[in-house]
Amino acid sequence: MGEMFSTKEVAKFLNVNEKMVYSLIAEKGLPASKVTGKWLFPMNLVRQWIETGTDNYPQLAKLPPYHGLVLIAGSNDLLLDKIISTFNLKHENHMAMFGISGSLGGLKALRQNLCHIASSHLVADNDEYNFPFLKDEMNQIPAVVNFSLREQGIIVSKGNPKKIQSPKDLNKPGIRIVNRRLGTGTRQLFDKELKKSGLEGETIDGYENTLSKHMDIGLHILSKKADAGPGIRPVANILGLDFIPICWERFDLLINKDKFFDQGIQLFLSLLKGRVIQATAREYGGYDLSMTGKMVYPDLEEEPESE
Repeated sequence: MGEMFSTKEVAKFLNVNEKMVYSLIAEKGLPASKVTGKWLFPMNLVRQWIETGTDNYPQLAKLPPYHGLVLIAGSNDLLLDKIISTFNLKHENHMAMFGISGSLGGLKALRQNLCHIASSHLVADNDEYNFPFLKDEMNQIPAVVNFSLREQGIIVSKGNPKKIQSPKDLNKPGIRIVNRRLGTGTRQLFDKELKKSGLEGETIDGYENTLSKHMDIGLHILSKKADAGPGIRPVANILGLDFIPICWERFDLLINKDKFFDQGIQLFLSLLKGRVIQATAREYGGYDLSMTGKMVYPDLEEEPESE
């Protein structure tokens, strides 16, 4: 294990007060682990976090010319997994590969030219999706294509034996949750909902127990290792669990404009209007495809101003 900072040491290293450190954990994804009730910060990951957040980043080497490999990074999604599998089965001379890095990680990977497509569903305080974060993470706004709308909420045990009705119930005695990792859009939304309910995450049993995938959250609850956790309705439907809805969110694909018309990117986007995505969305439930495949940015439906 590498060297670790204490809260006091990381505050001194970042030249901020200790209270600000907790905000950076919750809002900016500062790498941290809680051990025996105290926060510890891996020094190497803190330095990487600073580096990836640097403004005016030097120009990075571009991805090589398209040669059959579509690299996707960012937020995990069951329907996206299905479309990636379909792409790989349908196009034998092309391959799509996905790296789970959370929505924020996807934006950073796109900025650093580590992927062709980033999947993201980050929501700002004004309820706008992705664009406020693009301004922070990207030197140039990429093309944004909607993948789907998804229903987010709280997954609970079948029959909801703990009678959980809203995020506010999660700090009641006898309730243990499982959580998503920092940097994911689901964790960001969950923390936002807890704040609206007047709760501090650290007061909830299991808040620090984090997993990478939506399905992992569901399986943790199915195996009775937790009573509840943030996630999407399709997971609850597939596993026969109960679900407390919170909102419908916009799940987007972000693509740098210089790669948008690469053959593999266009072949991948063409699947957004196919029969597989429609049939799978109906089977899973919790998806709305009314915007799927729509160019969110730039808005091609806008008529140019007359000269």
